[in-house]
Amino acid sequence: MKYIHHYNSPIGGITLASDGKALIGLWFDGQKYFGTTLIGEYQLKNLPVFEQADEWLDIYFSGKEPDFMPLLSMETTPFRKAVWEIMLKIPFGETMTYKEIANEIAKQRGQGHMSAQAVGGAVGHNAISLMIPCHRVVGTKGNLTGYAGGIDKKLWLLEMEKANMTAFLFPQKEQHYSNWK
Repeated sequence: MKYIHHYNSPIGGITLASDGKALIGLWFDGQKYFGTTLIGEYQLKNLPVFEQADEWLDIYFSGKEPDFMPLLSMETTPFRKAVWEIMLKIPFGETMTYKEIANEIAKQRGQGHMSAQAVGGAVGHNAISLMIPCHRVVGTKGNLTGYAGGIDKKLWLLEMEKANMTAFLFPQKEQHYSNWK
């Protein structure tokens, strides 16, 4: 049995999922790939991991970096898990490119090259958004490429974390973010 819980964030509703012990999902309501780890039956239930997640989210949305992480269980392929583990290491308020992640995966696997596009697919299918910070992954030239929760949320999150936004470009328009304020 799997369980769900709802959280109201400043940028929209969030649904969390658990296997009863660990967090297996965290999605903005209605985002692309919503509920990918919720196959089968599930029910709404209060669990200690949801209480921890709520506390983590409260701290995070106050603009601070939480100093703890609820127990996470990455129910995914080995490749995606490797990408997600790299994303877990991206510091609060900083970014990493798809290419940098691809280079790290290639290094881990003893390969000369890894496709940044393959990494992009793994990033996009991240089932535990925010805690596994896929919003911190950007294009090589500062492009704010897609985000399953929506590019507007990605921008909001990076700005809330006080990431340096001057080098970022909107995907729809080739101009700097600072020109949009």
